[in-house]
Amino acid sequence: MEIQTIQSKIYEIRGQKVMLDFDLAILYETETKVLKQAVRRNMNRFPPDFMFELSDDDLSNLRSQIVTSKEGWGGRRYKPFAFTEQGVAMLASILNSPKAIEVNIAIVRAFVFIRQYALSHQDLTDKLRKLEARYKRKFKDISAAIQFLLQKDQLATSQQERKRIGFKTENKK
Repeated sequence: MEIQTIQSKIYEIRGQKVMLDFDLAILYETETKVLKQAVRRNMNRFPPDFMFELSDDDLSNLRSQIVTSKEGWGGRRYKPFAFTEQGVAMLASILNSPKAIEVNIAIVRAFVFIRQYALSHQDLTDKLRKLEARYKRKFKDISAAIQFLLQKDQLATSQQERKRIGFKTENKK
């Protein structure tokens, strides 16, 4: 099982990285109905931080991220379950097939990879913010100096010109 395949099935919903029941069913090579039945029989193993059912708002946001069928004929009749990393790990205990164990190991590795990737990019983000803050201060000083000079020029042109002092020549016409 390739990590990239699994990563493409990890979504961010309600600020959490999750996998949806229909994607997990495909990976486990089972029907979504069978997976959901197994989960419902063992609901005490899935607290809200392990698994939650999508709301109507979640579904509409999800439809904008991925293509899912509309409700009605040929579409989903029930809201999908979203499983966090811990929820996916818990699935291994209720789906006790060799395929489920193999897939769970790959999924946990994908979640770990995403977490490490995010942490490494957090370091870069922090460094960029520090650079931005430092140069923003310098550019503020430069901007203030330019504004001062522009205002000074505007004041000079708005004042009446003084008569020149000194030797004057007559203009020939």
